[in-house]
Amino acid sequence: MKASIALILPLLLPLAIAQIPHWGPCPEPAVQPNFVLKKFLGRWYEIAKLPAQFEKGRCIETNFSMKADGTIKVSSSEILKGELRTLEGTGVVEDIKQPAKLGISFSYLTPYSPYWILSTDYDKSALIYSCTDVLRLFHVDFAWILGRTRTLPQDTINKAKDIFTNSNIDVSRMIASRQQGCDKEI
Repeated sequence: MKASIALILPLLLPLAIAQIPHWGPCPEPAVQPNFVLKKFLGRWYEIAKLPAQFEKGRCIETNFSMKADGTIKVSSSEILKGELRTLEGTGVVEDIKQPAKLGISFSYLTPYSPYWILSTDYDKSALIYSCTDVLRLFHVDFAWILGRTRTLPQDTINKAKDIFTNSNIDVSRMIASRQQGCDKEI
């Protein structure tokens, strides 16, 4: 077992360096009850997040739409070094009994990553959580506060952080996303 960990650890190190690993398996927060995917579809702007190595730009937004085959088209964009960068992926409902538990992949070569909608009112804000378990020894997680507009009232952000915290998700390192001057440069 120790030899296995020694072989796998160097492969996971870049992920762990960018994120803060937490001991133990991923928490199992409750997701949005009675989630309706069709109401969730559309454009969402990133308001705040736990730092993520794959998101370095500003003006980050994601658009969700249904594909003919029943999967979800996930189109994300950001401005990085003055250039608009886009990325397209696919989303699926992983458990029909819990439709707020989506899986998203941005490559045919990678498995679906959890993308759980913990809470949403569909019209103003949504709280998203993703977590990767590493041999049940530690986990690396991601959390986002999304809005239908580029800003949300501070009270809404504070309530969102409370929901994460009450779900055993550490958001003490959550940072505000940069959403200023986005429409002028695109």
